[in-house]
This record gives sequence, C-alpha cells and structure tokens, in this order.
Amino acid sequence: MSSGPIEPQDYEDFKIFLERSCGLVLGDNKHYLVTSRLSRLMKEFSVSSVSELLKLLKRGGRSGLRERVIEAMTTNETYWFRDVFPFEILKNQIYPELAKKSPGSTVRIWCAACSSGQEPYSISMATSEYLQSRPGSLRDVQILGTDISGAVLREAKEASYDSLAVARGLSLDRRNRFFIQKGDRWEVKPDIKARVSYREFNLLDNYSTMGRFDIVFCRNVLIYFSLESKRTILKRISQILNPGGYLFLGASESMANYSDAFEMVRCNPGVVYRLKK
Repeated sequence: MSSGPIEPQDYEDFKIFLERSCGLVLGDNKHYLVTSRLSRLMKEFSVSSVSELLKLLKRGGRSGLRERVIEAMTTNETYWFRDVFPFEILKNQIYPELAKKSPGSTVRIWCAACSSGQEPYSISMATSEYLQSRPGSLRDVQILGTDISGAVLREAKEASYDSLAVARGLSLDRRNRFFIQKGDRWEVKPDIKARVSYREFNLLDNYSTMGRFDIVFCRNVLIYFSLESKRTILKRISQILNPGGYLFLGASESMANYSDAFEMVRCNPGVVYRLKK
C-alpha cells in the first residue's frame, strides 16, 4: 500500500461505498482509520491505493474482496458482561416478568452485532444464573447472535478464547463455572453454548426471516450509522419484537429523535427500552 495520504475524493468515495454496503458512517477526519485498517488487506491483494481498491470493488473482480473490506472496517470491540447492568436487569426484572406473564414459556433473544460471541455467551451465563435461582420458571431461552462479519462469527461458534480475552470483564468465579480450560485456552461449556446460535446478518437487510423476539440487544452499534439508518433499524426492530418486548442499547446510546415506538424504563443503574403496547 502506498504510504502517501488518501486523496480527498478517494476518501469521499470510500465513505459512500462503506455506508451503502453496511451502513457504517465515517467521519470527515478518519483518513488514518482507513489507512490503518486496510493496509494489510491492500498488501494481500497487491493494491497500491484506495483509488485502485475502489475500482476493483466496482468491477467485482476479486472474490470476497468486498466482504473483507467491510470486515476490516467494522469495529469488533467487545468483552464479557459489558456495562454489567443489562445482565442484571435481564436476571432481576425481565426474566421474572416473562416467567410470571407466561409460565414455562420459551424466550427468544436477538443479540445484534455480536462480534466474537462475548455478549451472547454472557446472556447465556446470566440465564443459567437466573434459572439456578428459579428452576423451571422458563421452559427454554434461545439466543441468536448475528454479525455482518463471517470471520468473527466463526470465532464465536468456536467459543474458545485465550487468557487475555477471558480476562476482559469476566470474574474468576464465572470463568471457573462456565468455562473449561484446554491448554492455554478457555472453552465455553456445552450447556452455555447450547442456547446460542449464529448467523451472518447486515442490520440494513430485510428482517422478515428473523422471526419474533422478546428481547433484543443492539448495543454500541447504532452510533456508527447515519440518522436515517438508525431510524430504519429501530423501526424494523420494533416490528419483530413481541408486545411489551425489550430493547437494550449501549450505555452511551439514546433513543431520542430516532423512534417513538419505545418507552424508557429506568432501572437504577441503567435503562432499557420497552416496546409500547
């Protein structure tokens, strides 16, 4: 890859490509981000500039290049029990409510932009903790993890993490209860894995094949989308949630100006959004 700066027009064209492809909106001064994240990929495909890369993408001549570019530009920052409060709200408020409303029911949870699996497995661990205290109150909990990146989903399905990844947000107690050590790696136990399935999914795609959910986790991802895309995603989520269903956003994300289909529920700490009936 050329060590020179990205030409202004090439940067604008790349921004348009990225937003049209996956909804990700780059700011006006993120040239360094494009350079750092694409450098290895451009070297692999023997591409010397962003301009040349865009021409290849337009021609569609290299198999898998478009997907690889999207994967390189998608942020996959994640860790166990991120922000803590969503999982406490799930155990202490939402599960008891669902169990009371529909005893012995099956609960479906969608974990959007799930990256390498830490969030859906955290949900599954929290579920085990709840069921240990209230056995039989829910018949089944099914968790669907989706991401636009096939590469991170392969990692999620493996459910095998190195010591550094396991240390991020996971207590020693939970590590010992829910993981099996194999060599220098830690594998999620089969009963925790069994609740979770994965599929590749772009949040701008059609939601008609998703089915219906009681709870959606769509955390720390809307901040990367345009205003219009945020509104579209939240509208589609509202359409696949069951009446009174819950939506978790990231701690720094807000529903304001994007959707009026939800009401905020303050939980101290944290908030969750409930679909209006």
